Amino acid sequence: MSANNPAVSVAADSGGRARSGRHYGVLFVALVAVLLAAPHVLYPVFLMKVLCFALFASALNLLLGYGGLLSFGHAAFFGFASYVSAHAAKVWGLSPELAILSGTAAATVLGAAFGALAIRRQGIYFAMITLALAQLVYFLSLQAAFTGGEDGIQSVPRGVLFGVLPLADDRTLYYVVATIFLAGFLLIFRIVHSPFGQVLRAIRDNEPRAISLGYRTVQYKLATFVISAGLAGLAGATKALVFQLASLTDVHWTMSGEVVLMTLVGGMGTIFGPAIGAVVTVSMQNYLATLGAWVPIVQGIVFVVCVLLFREGIIGVLSRWTKRPL
Repeated sequence: MSANNPAVSVAADSGGRARSGRHYGVLFVALVAVLLAAPHVLYPVFLMKVLCFALFASALNLLLGYGGLLSFGHAAFFGFASYVSAHAAKVWGLSPELAILSGTAAATVLGAAFGALAIRRQGIYFAMITLALAQLVYFLSLQAAFTGGEDGIQSVPRGVLFGVLPLADDRTLYYVVATIFLAGFLLIFRIVHSPFGQVLRAIRDNEPRAISLGYRTVQYKLATFVISAGLAGLAGATKALVFQLASLTDVHWTMSGEVVLMTLVGGMGTIFGPAIGAVVTVSMQNYLATLGAWVPIVQGIVFVVCVLLFREGIIGVLSRWTKRPL
């Protein structure tokens, strides 16, 4: 009888949400503790690279893992924001916060334009359209005067944040980048666990049914695409200041493939999976650099092993083992 009692059902649901909230609260506290302690153990520039790619992968995961849309063109937003941010800081002389905002805004506008063209297609057609549009951005970056062509934009000044915090020191800049990553990460978490995120999952799982329920699925997917592009741009704009460089590497199609691999290895459709995938990928690039030309081969072997042994991604498997959402 109690199973059919609405009061009991509501109480059970509330208790489940409370436990889930405490669970994520503990995980976020642990994440903040790790971010605070990390620069005392590891090289800050390496950590900043990890955080930029973790945010980039999390942005893609919002579109791929929760929206069900595979984009092979997210490097366009990452790289274009990097160029705009670097140009704004070096040529226009903007402060670092304005340079980052300029790059993020440019990526968001580009995402709205590309999304309006691509979002009405699904599956491989959507992926190929995003790849083709990203290649247009790549060739534009190669030919345009403000990008510096093959040389890119070098010696980008880090500047002084809000006029009071000099970013020349790597450790100071690290904490700024960590704050940006946490802000973007928490925004994604909030979107995923909002009514908007629930509708997005429904569209991913069964779009015809979502349409039959009255949801304007095209608008939801377009909004998700634009948000994902903006967050990818935030990661690219931040990376330009970290390395004081914007180059063709950031806008090349291989960058889109790399971030997809990060998402798959870490765990598509999980909160922490893309960040873990970024840690694994960037660590391999950094610590296997002495292998020279063998690095891509070793990376390929590791990725194949991960796909075979961890089909749900590293975090996906851990979540299944612990029976806790991660």
